[in-house]
Amino acid sequence: MPGQRKRRRHQQDEVQRAAARFARDAGRWEVLFETQDEAEWHAHIRRLRASDTQIDWTSVRVDRLCGRLTQPTMFRLSLFVPNAMLDPGQDSST
Repeated sequence: MPGQRKRRRHQQDEVQRAAARFARDAGRWEVLFETQDEAEWHAHIRRLRASDTQIDWTSVRVDRLCGRLTQPTMFRLSLFVPNAMLDPGQDSST
């Protein structure tokens, strides 16, 4: 199909950029919300999307930790917080 190679290359480039952006040494994932109730989970996300315009939704991770008989299912919303870059003019000893 025409354009398939270009589309596949573009997708691979996107994956590599995301991997570099969210690399382990680039920052950390900070949990914003965690619950066992799915209805509460959906309501919280709807409220965040409606009210908080400061969240960069491209750097948000949604985890659904599936439980078994011994552990319940957990729903977790995490935000990637990049490491603070040190200003070259700033003294790191203060």
